[in-house]
This record gives sequence, structure tokens and C-alpha cells, in this order.
Amino acid sequence: MIIKVDEIFFKYTDENILDGISFEVDKPEVIGVLGSNGAGKSTLFGLLLKLLKAQSGDIFINGKNTRNLNSKELAKDLAYIPQSHFPTYNYSVLNTVLMGMASRIGVFSSPREKEIKKAREILGDLNILHLEDRGYKTISGGERQLALIARAIIQDANILIMDEPTANLDFGNQSLVMNKVVDISKKGYTILISMHNPLHAYLYTDKVLIIHDRKIEAYGKTEEVLNEEILKKIYGIEVEILKAHNKKREYQIPIPKDVSL
Repeated sequence: MIIKVDEIFFKYTDENILDGISFEVDKPEVIGVLGSNGAGKSTLFGLLLKLLKAQSGDIFINGKNTRNLNSKELAKDLAYIPQSHFPTYNYSVLNTVLMGMASRIGVFSSPREKEIKKAREILGDLNILHLEDRGYKTISGGERQLALIARAIIQDANILIMDEPTANLDFGNQSLVMNKVVDISKKGYTILISMHNPLHAYLYTDKVLIIHDRKIEAYGKTEEVLNEEILKKIYGIEVEILKAHNKKREYQIPIPKDVSL
């Protein structure tokens, strides 16, 4: 079992934010985590990363109860990829990626040649090796997101937690990042990715985990779970799902019914 979340209850004050959440992931795949604003997606990620502590319940990562793991031990199995951001310091892209080795070589240790070689290989796999000497602040939002993905991959964890990786990216960079997410999953990574756009779920995920009213509303294969009824329930609008196809596959495209032309 790669991930097992068992009856997790969490609240900040007197009101439950997550109320008996349970689900399992048993093979590498891309899982889209959907829900309206404030549904609890970020809270779930915080619990998986041990940034938050549940009032009750257990989380198992690769068969190990996270209650028994410190942050360094957890980092061997799980890596976090935040939204692309504009940093304070203009480290090179290569050095930004090498920061992902901190949990393995130590914060105050310098990366050796083999770590530098590995970082360059990962940058090459993501088609951004040509940016290795560029300042992280000087590259595009999509390129920064790919650099953050590279930083997570070099951590050598087989589970990646991604928090809205396409937020604030243009159409082209959204496609670039999400296609790379799918490519990474095919190499044996399990990826949990929070998203607001259900179209991205249809295009890029194997399964969806839908959080609504503090509970898991649905969990399963995207094309089976993500229908018009459940989209209306979680987002509060009428949705029509259209079908399109190319030479590779058929696609489902959700369209709000109340679009004014």
C-alpha cells in the first residue's frame, strides 16, 4: 500500500475541517484532489506532510505510520511541490534543484559530483537543462514550476504532493507542466495534485478524490466519478459535459450551462 488514510478527523477550533477521511492508493498514478474553496484540500496535504496533526486517525506512507516518522524519515518517501512563486533570493536553477538533497546529505553539507550529475539528468528529463545556470527569479512561471518538480524528484521520494501547480500559469505553461506530471507518474511516481479546474482532471488524472462537506464525496477513476451531477454538487453550478476526440482518445470537456454570450 503506497498511501492509506484511515479515519482522519481534524479541526482547528470547534468545527471539524475533515470528518472521518479514509482512502487508499495502491499503485503509481495521478490522483486529482478536487473540491470547492475551503473544502479541505490543503488541510489534507498538511496532514500528509505532518505540518498538521490530526485529532484522531492514522496515515500510512509505504506501509509506515507517519506518527512514527520524523521529518527526515518522511522526506525519504514523500516530497512536496508548492505553487510556483517569486523567491527572495536568485539562486541558480541547478542550486535550487540541489536543495532537494538536503534531507539526505544534510543542510550544511555540499553536494558531491554524483549529486550534481543527477540534478543535471533530472533537468534534462524535464527539458530545462539549458536553464541550469540561470537565476530562478529570471525564468518563466512554467519553468520555475518544472524546477520545483526537479527539486522534488531529486529527493528520491516515490510520492509527490503538488499544490495547484498550474495556478497563475498561462495556457501553454499549464499544458507543459501537466504533461510532465503525467510523464513522471509513468516512471513509477504516485502524484496527489490539488486542482480547481475539472478539465485538468479529465485530461491528466487517472483518479479523482473529491472532498465536499468535510468528507470524501467520491473517489475512483476520473471518467467514472467526475460527472455532471457531482460537479454541480461541489461547485454549485449546472454543468454540461461535452465530448471531443483526436486520434489518441476521447475527451470530456465540462462547460458551465449559465455561460452568457
